[in-house]
Amino acid sequence: MRILFITANRIGDAVLSNGVLQAMLDQYPGAKVTVAVGQASASLYEAVPGLEEIIAIKKQKYHAHWLKLWTRCVKKRWDVIVDMRGTGISYFLWTGRRLVNSAKDDKVHRIVELSKVLNSVEPPSPVVWTDETHNQKAEELVPEGSKVLAVGPAANWSGKQWPVEKFIGLIDALTGAEGVLPGARLMVLAAPHEREQIKSVLSSLPAEKVIDLIGHDLVTAAACLKRCDLFVGNDSGLMHLAAAAGVKTLGLFGPSPEWRYHPWGADCACIRTPESYREIVSHPNYDYSHGVESYMKSLAVETVVSAAQELCNRGQNNETEI
Repeated sequence: MRILFITANRIGDAVLSNGVLQAMLDQYPGAKVTVAVGQASASLYEAVPGLEEIIAIKKQKYHAHWLKLWTRCVKKRWDVIVDMRGTGISYFLWTGRRLVNSAKDDKVHRIVELSKVLNSVEPPSPVVWTDETHNQKAEELVPEGSKVLAVGPAANWSGKQWPVEKFIGLIDALTGAEGVLPGARLMVLAAPHEREQIKSVLSSLPAEKVIDLIGHDLVTAAACLKRCDLFVGNDSGLMHLAAAAGVKTLGLFGPSPEWRYHPWGADCACIRTPESYREIVSHPNYDYSHGVESYMKSLAVETVVSAAQELCNRGQNNETEI
């Protein structure tokens, strides 16, 4: 049994599609899996059960990358092809079962949209696969001890990045004596090229209390996130990775639709600017170019602190009563 899974380049979209792949693995135990994925998200699939190959797709002119993928795959007989990109490439490959995502509905969460390829009643939650190698590395990077607050202070666009100084204020409030995570260590996650813009976050606590995961591979980051108590971050792929890893996740939103991309899961929540998404993007001066000032400045530190406290305390009353 061979499965070809074609998924997204962006980390967030790739993570959100993983529930569909897990549904296939549940349906076909022991299947061999080939994942065709954009280079930015390729490391996400290192620990997929039954992994046979990861094909990292590099975008080329005139969609030549799809022809290259077809050339790689055409000589094999696939039992199932799942095309989350809706490329249609599966129509030119031998397969026993073909699932092509063609749903377009920006009024629902992206997971609901993606899960329509399965015709299932309940959308499958995102997952992230780790193995013993990544878990052991996570034990080294995040040893047992005090609680851990993880933050994702960067974003793929400056407009939806909550100001770094506000993140520092949040960290101080949550890890201080009166905070919900007093004395907690700090884990900072970001892409390698984002280090310069968020470097002041790394010095917001004493060096011995900071876990620097900037630039780490996605599976190791996920394994480390599983050892955290709370993640707070901008709307980003790392936010979705944290939610898939099972850590309590608070997403910060401004110029992106929270109903479409909020972190998915029972232990997740989101908070947005006082202005709605529609108010922000319909403003005459709205600018989607890179380098614009943050549209998140109106989101107060106190508001995020309150939301984080509420999320951390969620379920504790019930546990106490039991």
